[in-house]
Amino acid sequence: MTEHPEAEIYKRQGMGNRAGLGARPALVIVDFVVGFADPAHFGGGNIGPAITETVKLLAHARARGWPVAHTRVVYADDGADAGVFTRKAPSLLKLTETSPLSQIVPELTPTRGEYVVRKQGASGFFGTALAAWLTQRQADTVIVTGCTTSGCVRATVVDAMQHNFRTIVATDCVGDRALAPHEANLFDMGQKYADLMSRAEIEAAT
Repeated sequence: MTEHPEAEIYKRQGMGNRAGLGARPALVIVDFVVGFADPAHFGGGNIGPAITETVKLLAHARARGWPVAHTRVVYADDGADAGVFTRKAPSLLKLTETSPLSQIVPELTPTRGEYVVRKQGASGFFGTALAAWLTQRQADTVIVTGCTTSGCVRATVVDAMQHNFRTIVATDCVGDRALAPHEANLFDMGQKYADLMSRAEIEAAT
């Protein structure tokens, strides 16, 4: 990525430093489900290519025995657990447990021992056991992939940092339905919440 034209503002204020990779990474894959892979529903933009790159990073994580968690947005069939989030985006109510749209894309199908987090909000951590699961497995670094960059990825990244995990955004493994919010949120996360690394950089460092 080329340097953002306003990066100097953040540098002057002491932002944009690196937290670095720890010794025990975990991979968190946010909402790469069928509905978000399909532009006719929730997808579009660069989500497809991000899934393709995540397939490679997932293989790397599995080969090294990292903890792996996948998140899904899942609502009750009758919407009984729905909140304000679905007032902003009522189409999310289609993502029920058995809906084809809410199923993890086949190329990222979880294997034995990988945690599938069901959530009703944006963050993979909010109202879930994800932080406890990662802590039990002694993870000190959370590498985040998924979609959308400006939505559930960002919320998950902020919460990962707030749980004191070193947090890495795999830049070519996250995607959004529109590229402008994708780029803006990558920049902002890199200044305040996470380190930005490409898939190749993560693999070379681990």
